[in-house]
Amino acid sequence: MDTCLSKAKILIEALPYIRAFADQTIVIKYGGHAMVDEELKKNFALDIILMKYIGINPVVVHGGGPQINEFLQKMRIESSYVHGMRVTDDPTMDVVEMVLVGKVNKEIVGLINFHGGRAVGLSGRDGDLVKARKLTIRAQAADDQPPEIIDLGRVGQVTEVNPAVLETLDRQDFIPVIAPVGVGEEGRSYNINADLVAGAIAARLKAAKLILLTDVEGVLDREGRLIPSMTTAEADRHIQSGMIAGGMIPKIRCCQEALAAGVGKAHIIDGRKEHAILLEMFTQQGIGTEIVSAPANA
Repeated sequence: MDTCLSKAKILIEALPYIRAFADQTIVIKYGGHAMVDEELKKNFALDIILMKYIGINPVVVHGGGPQINEFLQKMRIESSYVHGMRVTDDPTMDVVEMVLVGKVNKEIVGLINFHGGRAVGLSGRDGDLVKARKLTIRAQAADDQPPEIIDLGRVGQVTEVNPAVLETLDRQDFIPVIAPVGVGEEGRSYNINADLVAGAIAARLKAAKLILLTDVEGVLDREGRLIPSMTTAEADRHIQSGMIAGGMIPKIRCCQEALAAGVGKAHIIDGRKEHAILLEMFTQQGIGTEIVSAPANA
């Protein structure tokens, strides 16, 4: 009986959140350990299906770095990185697109459909969903020299999101699952960071939430304790002080840009936890770091 009552209390706690997010769009960046562990993969699919059944519109954008690395090694193509980004020449781009679009995307779609959902796989090339241009990196040279231009090959940045295909799928109650490959004006494909694609899509759709699944608890303070909530202004101060550093900075910047474009809230959560999305969305305490727009007087 105690177990049954506990389950009932969980449902009651979730009720106001279910009501608040009905008919709202939630963009989830799916990556990290949650894409590798079989039980977590199943939990992720069930979380997405549940969201759809209760009237929320989830949009999934996925990564696939480890899977790409595995195929590159098999094909004896060496990888190199600059500022954490994979240098993507033509042969590497062929592998990136093959793995992300042809393998990882279809596996996620298949998993959701197997467990009772209705998912459709896309890349940014489909319906010109994600338009892109070549990303240019400038490295600071000596004081008396101009900045060095670093060529990352076919690494892109989002220039425009065309939501028509997503709106069509939404009207038919399908769940979009998107591989982070964009298309340039010349029709060439570009490898784009999945966080950035998720943020751009969330901004274009004016999503209620952007959720980034990671392999860390969230944003931590100097003592290693989770920061449950912060404003964009507080995030800036933590970056300037050095408390937020390394790979967390681009994730924070992605969230800030999405919030500035009209996304309701952004969340960085630990995808290694079972049902992480549901715990963050439908419980009062949550499990990760929530980022909100800075107050007007901040």
